[in-house]
Amino acid sequence: MRPHDQLRDVEIQRGYLDSNPASVLYRCGRTIVLCTASIEASVPSWLEGKGKGWVTAEYNMLPGST
Repeated sequence: MRPHDQLRDVEIQRGYLDSNPASVLYRCGRTIVLCTASIEASVPSWLEGKGKGWVTAEYNMLPGST
């Protein structure tokens, strides 16, 4: 067990997935996060022609994640 004031090691691995141009694997202690991003050249129909962009996010947690 580590002392309460000891920081955990952090590891950030860019380009983790070969199949996705924007991916990062983040590790901190026993926490592991895989983050990917993709770009589409489209917006929802109600935003078309307004010169604005659209950002959305999704997440999934594996069974047993806490």
